[in-house]
Amino acid sequence: MTFALLLPLLLAAQPVATDSYLPALPAIALEMGAASATLTVFVLCFGIGQLPCGPLSDRFGRRPVLLSGLACYALAALGCVLATNVPTLVVCRGLQGFAMAAILVCARAAVRDLYPAHEGPHIMARGLTGLGVVALIAPLAGAFAVQWGGWRWVLGGMAVYAALLWLLCLRYFGETRQRGLADIGMQASGTAAAPKGGLRDVFASQRFRAWASLAASTYGGVFAFLLLSPMVYIGYLGFSPALYGWIPAGGSLVYVFSTMLCRRLLHRVGSVQAVQFASMLSVGGPLIQLVGCWLVPLSPWPLLVGHAVYVMGHGIHQPCGQAGAVGDLPHLAGRAVSWSGFGMMLVAFVIGQVAATFVDPAFSNGALPMVVPMALAGVVLFFIAFFWLPRLQPLHRTSKETTS
Repeated sequence: MTFALLLPLLLAAQPVATDSYLPALPAIALEMGAASATLTVFVLCFGIGQLPCGPLSDRFGRRPVLLSGLACYALAALGCVLATNVPTLVVCRGLQGFAMAAILVCARAAVRDLYPAHEGPHIMARGLTGLGVVALIAPLAGAFAVQWGGWRWVLGGMAVYAALLWLLCLRYFGETRQRGLADIGMQASGTAAAPKGGLRDVFASQRFRAWASLAASTYGGVFAFLLLSPMVYIGYLGFSPALYGWIPAGGSLVYVFSTMLCRRLLHRVGSVQAVQFASMLSVGGPLIQLVGCWLVPLSPWPLLVGHAVYVMGHGIHQPCGQAGAVGDLPHLAGRAVSWSGFGMMLVAFVIGQVAATFVDPAFSNGALPMVVPMALAGVVLFFIAFFWLPRLQPLHRTSKETTS
């Protein structure tokens, strides 16, 4: 089994841990009295956990950190199955979040280890296509497991998934970090471990700052939808929970198609022109929603169409942003990936907290708390794509320089 086949399975650890878990929340709340903290702590630990995992993978290699992360992921999920109270469940979910950070950091860093910088977006787009398929299936599988076996079966499924993936990686995932590049980067930064010098090198890269900002901005808009869409569609527009479930599922289907479109665009026009096209979608989608909020505030159709258009852009931005952030940092790929991922979680957290303050029980602001952050993200993406990225060196030139 090649890494190209393992990558979608590794990236899919995220929707397996989150999307399949959402249908279990009501059942957990019914049995234990609370459930929301288990998801919040998981997301926070996932964001923070990326910071140490990147340097660890740069120093000790991707393989040991990845295998450790998969083992901890499986054990934490098993601990959730055996939990008898909320504090235990929260602790185990937090450990699972840290473990997932190790998995995703190593998977994304390995892309830069194995492929030239100009091929990274294409490989990442292929991996995210697989993630989108799992994101489409995971909530349906989770709902089926809850209905027929109870919420603990969902966590048990996560443990089985991680254990099987651990076996596959033990057999087929070899060390990808190029020791020579890593050692050169550590010596250049001043110390053997080089935590400070390595970090300065990461943020000194204009390409890292630009592409990481792109990835964080597009994810911030998506997170605003994920956080507030249940309140908008169910609370404000009166959708049933079952009917609402088809909305994120439809978004996942659009995302899968968009990542495949991204691969075609990369072959034809390259990363910068691809994200320029995507940025117009990122602006156009929220614009459709804003017009709908003004003219037909109680109609769901402008919101649905606008969301689909935004997700089309997101499926192009995300692989280009994630791969581009590590394009000229092969010797610090772990650190670059971890800080890029942390930036995505930080932006999402801030946007979510600010937007949620504008939601009240009477829904006096309608769908605007969800739409406005997406519109702002679209404007930022447009600025990055048309005014920042074109000023950087072409990706193929950077690739040659970093491999020479």
